Amino acid sequence: MADQPQFPITVNAQYIKDFSFENPNAPRSLVNTGKPPNVEVNINVEARPLSDNAYEVALKVNASAKTEEMTAFVVDLTYACIMTLNGFKEEQIQPVLMIEGPRLLFPFARQIVADVTREGGYPPLLVNPIDFAAMYQQNVLSEQKQAGNA
Repeated sequence: MADQPQFPITVNAQYIKDFSFENPNAPRSLVNTGKPPNVEVNINVEARPLSDNAYEVALKVNASAKTEEMTAFVVDLTYACIMTLNGFKEEQIQPVLMIEGPRLLFPFARQIVADVTREGGYPPLLVNPIDFAAMYQQNVLSEQKQAGNA
């Protein structure tokens, strides 16, 4: 019996690790004031080893909508997966985790945010696509700059 081929990246599980939706000023915040709220979205990625070639990758999405008078809603979501990496060199692992991991998770996290804002009484918040490669490069440059100033 031949060995089954190993795929370089396997997503073993994906799950909501942490999630909250706050609608602190409803029903007052649901009344159309004519001015759209100021929506702010922040994305962060974390990765940690679980075993020799298994890792947890977590995509954190924090979003809020505020008017001059009040906060309409706040969403905090950590959507994660367990990934197994096979056949990567040591220097390739961090970029794969920080770029490919969130790229695979993003559509699911985006849908959760859209669904909860819609269910909260607002138009669905559709988070714009993220260039995780550019985000990773920016973080690497920032870390190098901080290391140079230390």
